[in-house]
Amino acid sequence: MTDELPNRCRLVLIADPKKGGGMEAPRVLDALSGGDVASLILVGGAVEDAEFQKYCEAIVPYAQARGVAVVISGDSRIVGRVGADGIHLETGKAEIDAAVRKHDGRLIVGAGGAKTRHDALELGEAQPDYIFFGRFGFDADPAPHPRNLDLARWWAEIVNVPCIAQGGSEIASAEAVAATGAEFVALSSAIFNGTMKPSEAVAAVNELLDRTAPRFEEE
Repeated sequence: MTDELPNRCRLVLIADPKKGGGMEAPRVLDALSGGDVASLILVGGAVEDAEFQKYCEAIVPYAQARGVAVVISGDSRIVGRVGADGIHLETGKAEIDAAVRKHDGRLIVGAGGAKTRHDALELGEAQPDYIFFGRFGFDADPAPHPRNLDLARWWAEIVNVPCIAQGGSEIASAEAVAATGAEFVALSSAIFNGTMKPSEAVAAVNELLDRTAPRFEEE
């Protein structure tokens, strides 16, 4: 990684240990060595708390040492235990608002679960640090879901809260997300379940975005 951050759509990695071998901690660490990664979202869900915490403990210090913000999905207790940088919530506006006020800039608070423009605007009123368009684990198709692209394009045009839009199972899907104006593209299957090593896939995504992603206007 270089000291200067890219002035274009950046990569967010989604890693979910319940999905099996592709999400094992060593493969996540390998992915982080492949080039620019803005942040890493670790998803627990069906994994037992103790197992998930051990998984996070193996990843968080390495990621943070590389300047990658680590966000934990859903469990604020594990966020504190492993010293992560933030929490991702898929709840209603009231819960997002409470989390934003509680953490008061000390932790990143991300909001997901919006399926419509109305949903997104309601969550955006709570002023999370980002809004996520997509669903963890639903990236089996090569291309991004059209709804994710439509929401990201609309959101990027009218709202200042950054958005992350989920890509598909192929590296090339990052180009379509970047074209919407979204600040971040989230990839999971494209990085961990393809034919490349995770680090090679991350490098390939960054090369693609360097060539094709629109540059953001300097403020």
